[in-house]
Amino acid sequence: MATFDYAEMQAVADELITEFGQAGTITTLAPPNEIEGGDPVEVSYPATLVTMAYDQRYINGSTILAGDVQIYISAVGLAIEPLVGMQVTAGGKTYHVMAGDPNNYDGLTNVVFIVQGRLA
Repeated sequence: MATFDYAEMQAVADELITEFGQAGTITTLAPPNEIEGGDPVEVSYPATLVTMAYDQRYINGSTILAGDVQIYISAVGLAIEPLVGMQVTAGGKTYHVMAGDPNNYDGLTNVVFIVQGRLA
């Protein structure tokens, strides 16, 4: 029995997102220096992504609101995993990450990140 090649699926997802998507950024807050203190520092990471509106049937008014979008983010070359609380900027709009799915089925390879974005 042949094993499934998740790296190949990651490459296919990256190819599609690169072809049909756009450049964006993922921004997180790095904690302040433990000794010197200070304010958290914003750190931005470049990403290739696609934003898509949710199908109307998934908008339930509590977890998914009208205006929320699905953001497909290529895992290739991405230095971080998008998590709740981070921000994604794409097409001049900034979204808060409300939920995320790393699509990591073998425990090793992140095929693609799919996050729920809400306008900031």
